[in-house]
Amino acid sequence: MDIIISNSAGKPIYEQISSQIKEMIMNGTLKEGDALPSMRYLAQQLRISIITTKRAYEDLERDGFIQSFTGKGSFVSVRDQEFVREEGLRQIESNLMLVIEKAKQCGVELEEIQELLKMLYEGE
Repeated sequence: MDIIISNSAGKPIYEQISSQIKEMIMNGTLKEGDALPSMRYLAQQLRISIITTKRAYEDLERDGFIQSFTGKGSFVSVRDQEFVREEGLRQIESNLMLVIEKAKQCGVELEEIQELLKMLYEGE
C-alpha cells in the first residue's frame, strides 16, 4: 500500500493516512473485503508511531470505510452505493468551495463559473 506522508502538508499524519486509504477505497484500488496492513506493520513502514496508525484506522472505522476484528485485522467494508455516492458528493462540495473562493478572489461571476462547469462536464 503506497501511502505518502508529508510533514509540510498542514494536515496531521493520521488524517493523511486515513484520507489516502479512503481515496484508495473510493477509486477501487482497495476493494470490499481487502485486508489492510496491521497497524504495527503500517507504522513500521511509514516510520511513525503505532498510536498514529491506530487513530487513522479508528477514523476509517468510524466513517464506515473499514471494519476491524480483534485478532484478525482490519478489512475494507462492504460498500453501500448510497454511502459511496454521499462520500463522493462530500468531496465534490469541498472542492467546489475552493473553486468558489478562488472565483470570488478573481472577480469571476457565478454565471461564468456555471458556464465553465457545464463546458467541462460535457467535455467541450
